[in-house]
Amino acid sequence: MENKESKSKAFRQASGQAFGRTWEPVESASREELAALQLQRLRWSLNHAYTRVAPLRRKFEAAGVQPADLKTLADLGRFPFTTKDDLRETYPFGLFAVPRESIARLHASSGTTGKPTVVGYTQADLDMWANVMARSIFAAGGRPGDLVHNIYGYGLFTGGLGFHYGAERLGCAVVPTSGGQTEKQVQLIADFKPRIVCSTPSYLLTLADGLAEQGIDPASTSLKLALAGGEPCTREMRAVIEARLGLNVVECYGLSEIIGPGVAMECLETKDGPTIWEDHFYPEIIDPASGEALPDGAFGELVITSLTKEALPMIRYRTRDLTRLLPGTARPMRRLDKLAGRSDDMLIIRGVNVFPSQIEELVMKSPALAPHYVIRVTRPQHLDDLQVQVELRPDAAASGEAARQQAAAELQHHIKSSIGISARVCVMPAASIERSAGKAQRVVDEREKTPPAR
Repeated sequence: MENKESKSKAFRQASGQAFGRTWEPVESASREELAALQLQRLRWSLNHAYTRVAPLRRKFEAAGVQPADLKTLADLGRFPFTTKDDLRETYPFGLFAVPRESIARLHASSGTTGKPTVVGYTQADLDMWANVMARSIFAAGGRPGDLVHNIYGYGLFTGGLGFHYGAERLGCAVVPTSGGQTEKQVQLIADFKPRIVCSTPSYLLTLADGLAEQGIDPASTSLKLALAGGEPCTREMRAVIEARLGLNVVECYGLSEIIGPGVAMECLETKDGPTIWEDHFYPEIIDPASGEALPDGAFGELVITSLTKEALPMIRYRTRDLTRLLPGTARPMRRLDKLAGRSDDMLIIRGVNVFPSQIEELVMKSPALAPHYVIRVTRPQHLDDLQVQVELRPDAAASGEAARQQAAAELQHHIKSSIGISARVCVMPAASIERSAGKAQRVVDEREKTPPAR
């Protein structure tokens, strides 16, 4: 059997005959052509929001601007931000720009931190979404006729239906398995032999475990391509997934408030960060503290303005995702750098800013540790306590207590030297950390729940 590295290389070469072509001509537009289209569409979107969405019109007026003030793309920085709080405060339909009767579909967040954020689509919005998803899957290496195993959740979550209709628009056949039922997923992959799997990164690791548990070499399946999204994926995690499953992992970026998946997608020929489909979604980077716009290449918070959405136009929506804008490579459109985390997910531990992705990178680098972890934060004695729960790989576990202690000491040392904070590391038995059936819960912050010491 060919090794994992040669399998990945062969797939790249086999798919290479299609590189250089695009799903839609606009993907090859020059920066000048793209800027002219963006300005035209941005003027329409601002006017659409101003005339049809009363809460946004009030925000424009409070900021002393109106759509006619947009003369150049740079003028967008004069307009106010939209945030998730705006969606919650106008729940459920207060930011819609069309009558409810014109809505063809509704999606919503889980609402675990408050009221759910409701998003709506006209039929034109759904058509646009299917097109950008078809474009995304094509850029990632998917082709008409492929069989797509879609593990993303169906229902109010945008992931499942977003990938589903995009794949069908491209001309693929879809196996709509949704999340969970790992044994069933393994059986269907073995029986149907799909070429593409769509899933969160954390569940791809669970899938690899499920294949191994059934005596199947994860790298021996028909799968050649994984379209991963819904949660951050560090370079280290991608390397682990690719090595275990023997395929290419290509990252998709999106969020429900903007459209769902399909805001940006990595191109298989470069795999150097998701290309933003700038003809529909205009990106900015701002300083998350001051809100000031930053130049391309500077690190900050991603802000997106929708250019073509009818039902729910988003003007300067603060995504809270921390990244930077990079020049285009596979396409003239700009790329997102690896997400460093979210401004609202950052942990402040004893005055030190800590992102879960920093700890994940260190876990993934350890040859003795499995790629599963939980970060638990408490405050038992008026002082933050950080515990990182990890587990040994099965082969390392066979080495006994000495291997466990060494893995714990090494990770603890690396966290201290790399991040600058002390942490307790708890190395647990293999397969003891709960596996994800979708998005993994990596952080448990119990500081508000921890009773004060007496």
